[in-house]
Amino acid sequence: MDFKETKDILIKFAKEVVKNSKKELRSKRASGKLEGSIGYDLNVMPNSFSLEFFMLDYGKFIDAGVDGKRKKYQRKYPVQQYRYTNKMPPPSALDSWVVKRGLAPRGDKGQFKGRSISSVGFQKSITYLIARHIFFNGLKPTYFFTKSFTNAFDKLPQQFIDKYALDVDEFFDLTFDT
Repeated sequence: MDFKETKDILIKFAKEVVKNSKKELRSKRASGKLEGSIGYDLNVMPNSFSLEFFMLDYGKFIDAGVDGKRKKYQRKYPVQQYRYTNKMPPPSALDSWVVKRGLAPRGDKGQFKGRSISSVGFQKSITYLIARHIFFNGLKPTYFFTKSFTNAFDKLPQQFIDKYALDVDEFFDLTFDT
C-alpha cells in the first residue's frame, strides 16, 4: 500500500509552505542564500509518514526573532524564543550584508571601493556598530516561515482528512479482501 492520496496532499502542503516562505522572504533578503536553502523532505514508509522542512541554520533566528539585551519582542506565534545575553553576534558575519546593503565605502562613481586599508577600518567599524545594535535591540520576528506554515496548515485538515480517508478505505479493502 503506498498511501498515494495522502502523499499527494502532503506534497502539495509542503510545496505551498516552501513557496510562501520564499515569497515572504524576498522583501527582506540580502544575499538570497536563505531563500534558496528552504526546502522539504517527505518520506513515506509502509506504516508512517515523515515530513521535514529545512533551511540554513540562521533562518530560525530570522523567523522567530531574537530578543536583545535591552529590547524584548512580543511574539504573536508560539515560536522558540531566542535572546542575546552576554555575547553579541560576530561583526564578521555582517561583512557581506554591509556591502550588499550599500553601507560599505564607495568610490567617486558609487562603486564598492574594495578592501583597501582605509575602507577596511571603516567597514569594520560599521559591522561592529551594527552587531552592537543587534545585541542590544535584537532582531524583530519576521515569521516568514511560521506564517506560511500556519496558513497552509489551517487549510490542510479537511483536505487531509478527506484524502487520508480514501487511502484508509483502500487499505481496508485490501486487508479484508484476502
